[in-house]
Amino acid sequence: MQDHIRYDILAQEALRGVIRKVLSEVAATGTLPGEHHFFITFLTNAPGVRISPYLKEKYTEQMTIVIQHQFWDLKVTDTYFEIGLSFSDKPEKLHIPFAAIRGFYDPSVNFELEFDTMMADNEDLPAETVGLAEPEEETVEPDADAEADDTAATAEAEPNSADSEDEDDKSGADVVSLDAFRKKN
Repeated sequence: MQDHIRYDILAQEALRGVIRKVLSEVAATGTLPGEHHFFITFLTNAPGVRISPYLKEKYTEQMTIVIQHQFWDLKVTDTYFEIGLSFSDKPEKLHIPFAAIRGFYDPSVNFELEFDTMMADNEDLPAETVGLAEPEEETVEPDADAEADDTAATAEAEPNSADSEDEDDKSGADVVSLDAFRKKN
């Protein structure tokens, strides 16, 4: 029997709604509450993504941004968010549709959502799953010269010691998986 309702897509949209709600609250207050900060991974080639040619060339498939201390012009709509961040002391404006997001991680509370886009069997529509796969992208770390900056110009192979602790803690993160509920053909 074919799922005409497409519960998998509805569930993915609901999970992206969590990210939308969190970013909307940050946009309303202009700051992140407590120690919260976010790592957001998105596909740079996804429809609707707008980033500078410099960033597009550097991150040809996907990119992870860190939203922590310094960001500006955060705007959140039903379908996308825009944010100003600094990369190598150069201000950039990013336009990211929620559908382009592959992962969201808040290390302060060890909360993680990962979206893995793949083609469904015998269908032209993309089907998305949430899983525990390790991201393959380079993480954009904070500028060393910027005062408490939230993004960076370069991706580093070796994260700093605080980030290493966060990565070690990720193994116990609350990750939502829908694979068990998917109909297998």
